[in-house]
Amino acid sequence: MSLPAHRRALLLERLQTEGRIVAKEIAAELGVTEDSVRRDLRELAAAGLCQRVYGGALPVSPAVAAYAERRAVATTSKHRVAVTAASLVQPGATVIIDGGTTALELARALPPGLDATVVTHSPTVAAALVEHPTVRVFILGGQLFKHSAVACGAVTTEAAARISADLFFLGVTGVHPEEQLTTGDPEEAAMKRVLASRAADTYVLASEEKIGAASAHQVLPFASVTGLITDAPVSTELAAALTRGEVGVVVAE
Repeated sequence: MSLPAHRRALLLERLQTEGRIVAKEIAAELGVTEDSVRRDLRELAAAGLCQRVYGGALPVSPAVAAYAERRAVATTSKHRVAVTAASLVQPGATVIIDGGTTALELARALPPGLDATVVTHSPTVAAALVEHPTVRVFILGGQLFKHSAVACGAVTTEAAARISADLFFLGVTGVHPEEQLTTGDPEEAAMKRVLASRAADTYVLASEEKIGAASAHQVLPFASVTGLITDAPVSTELAAALTRGEVGVVVAE
């Protein structure tokens, strides 16, 4: 099992079954050096098959794929999360909706009679609300990040600073007990933090593919959000981390 190809196959199997690789432990088990395991993890990460963290690796989130590809991932789970999130929007509320495919589902799930204001930096979310009869839409402009179909950067940040909202529905690519709330791009992570700072309450849109996964850039710690909306099972470790952060779990059914 010391051959590199065999080791990498085992590493991927362990990520799938155990949700984490600790380089020191797997090196001792296989009788190889930690450097060998770290080299394997670097190559797997370069191929997009894992997310390296201090001391090892975590499963990579499928939510870091390009926007067009993400539309086909966990569609039923995203719909459940979106419908539940929509039920939290009260008449007269001002709501910030993040970008992403679950956020798009949320825009479509808003009841047709809802009188509310939506602020978004996502042109796809804004377009989904064009036909909504009573929701007012404010679009935050800026440079379009085509990978995620959202506006980011200094112009967007400056516009967001003038917003005060009741709710922010946050999209992330990973929800992990140690890495907490993560995404794949540092500029998008910064934009999400700005948007969260402009809302009284922040709820995470956590469809099943994001639970237990991690990406390279932390968005926020659990303690900075109000709740996690998910239809996926929550592990004991994740439940404990959410409890420490005083984060409620809203079960999407």
